[in-house]
Amino acid sequence: MPTPPLRQTEIVRPWNGWPAGPQKTLRVWRSADSLPQPLPGETFLPFGLGRSLSDVCLNPDGTLLRTPAMDRLLAFDETHGVIRCEAGVTLRQLLEFLTPRGWFLPTTPGTSQVTVGGAIANDVHGKDHHRNGSFGCHVTRLELLRSDGRRIECSPDTQGGLFLATIGGLGLTGLITWAEFRLKRMPSPWLNVESVRFGSLEEWRRVAQEDGAWEYTVAWLDGTRAPFPGLHIRGNFAASAPASYRMRRDAALTVPCDAPGWLLQPWLIGAFNRLKLLGQPAAVKKGRQDFQSFFYPLDQIGNWSRLYGRRGYLQYQFAAPHEHAMGLLQRVLETAIASRQPAYLVVLKTLGSAASAGLLSFPMPGLTAAIDFPNLGKPTLELFGRFDEMVRDAKGRLYPAKDPRMPAAMFRDGYPEWREFSRHVDPAFSSGFWRRVVGNTP
Repeated sequence: MPTPPLRQTEIVRPWNGWPAGPQKTLRVWRSADSLPQPLPGETFLPFGLGRSLSDVCLNPDGTLLRTPAMDRLLAFDETHGVIRCEAGVTLRQLLEFLTPRGWFLPTTPGTSQVTVGGAIANDVHGKDHHRNGSFGCHVTRLELLRSDGRRIECSPDTQGGLFLATIGGLGLTGLITWAEFRLKRMPSPWLNVESVRFGSLEEWRRVAQEDGAWEYTVAWLDGTRAPFPGLHIRGNFAASAPASYRMRRDAALTVPCDAPGWLLQPWLIGAFNRLKLLGQPAAVKKGRQDFQSFFYPLDQIGNWSRLYGRRGYLQYQFAAPHEHAMGLLQRVLETAIASRQPAYLVVLKTLGSAASAGLLSFPMPGLTAAIDFPNLGKPTLELFGRFDEMVRDAKGRLYPAKDPRMPAAMFRDGYPEWREFSRHVDPAFSSGFWRRVVGNTP
C-alpha cells in the first residue's frame, strides 16, 4: 500500500498576522496528476502566498495544499495577448515575462506577490475597475482538479456553472491547475500620473467625477481627522517613453522585526499624514512614474505588515452602491474617530458597472473603501461590529479576502447566491471562513 504524502505542521498566518495557528500543509508538485487521497475527515484548501487578510486562506483542522511549485508558463499568444500558466505562477513572475514584450496584466491588485490561483479565487480588482472590471472578467478558461480525481476544463461556455463558482470561489471548488486569460497592451513601462489634492470627502467626490480620461485611479485620505483630506491619484500608460527599464528585483527596504507599540500612536500617524499632504503643496502635481512605483509601492518594503507590531492589523473593506457610499464612508470614519480608534490608512476606488464574473465576486457598481486599523483585539472587533450595521443599512457588503470575523448573516445577505455557489463546492474542500459563515449547510 503506498505511503500517504507527508503532511507537515507549521504556524500559518495571513498577511495581516491574524488569525494564526498550527496548520497541516502539503506541497502540490507540478507533475502531480491527482490530489492525494484525503484522510478520514480531512479537508483541503489551496494556498498560494497567503496574502489574504482573512481566514479564507486558512483551514484549521484540515490541510493546506501549497501551490508555489506549480509555476510554469504553458502558452503565450503574443499576437492576441492571451497567456496560459499554472496556478502557482505569481503576478510578479508574469510581469517579468510580459512587460519586456509590451504586455501587461488585464488588471492588478496593489501587490504583485499574489498567485494567479489566488487572483482568481478572490477575483481581485484594482485601480481600473471602473474601466476593466475584476480579474475574473478576463479569464477565458481554467482547469480544476477535483478531489475525486477528475480534471474539469471550465469556461463560460463549458461547465459554465462551475466556472462562475470558481471565479471568486475562495478556493472551494477544487484545485485550479492552470488558467488562461487575456492581457492588455503596454505601450511603455511608464505612466503619466496626476495627483490632485482635496480637502474633504465632498471635494474628493467632485474630483473623482473628472476621471473620464484616466484608466487608473485611486485615492488616499487622512482618516485621523475630519473633514478627511487626501490625494486623488490617476494615471495612464505613457504612449512613448524611454524604453530602458529593468524591474527591481528586491525590496529597497525590509522591516526586520515587529515594530514597537509606540509607533502605532494615533497622534503619530496623524502627524505622518499631515506631512504627506504638506509634501504636495500644489493643488495638482503632474509627473511620470514607472509601473512598479505606481501599482506596487508597498512591494518595495519587505515585510511591511510588521510596522503594525506583534498583533498585526485588521482591514475593513466594504463596497456600497453610489447612492449610499459617501454617507456610509463618512459615518464609518467619524465613528472610528469617536471610538478613539481612527483609521490609519484609507484607500478609495471607484467600482464600475462591469458585471462581476463570479457568484461570490466582491465588486458592485459604486465605491469601495479599504480601511486599516491596528489590531487592538476586542475594542477593534466591537468597532467593526458597529460598522457592519452601517454597511448593511447602505446595502453594501464586505470582502471575504479581507475580513476574518464577518458575521454569517452578513455574508449571506451580501452574497445571496451563496446557496447556488455551495452546489459547486468540492466535498473535500473547506476553509475556516466557509465553516464560519455557512457551517455544514448543504
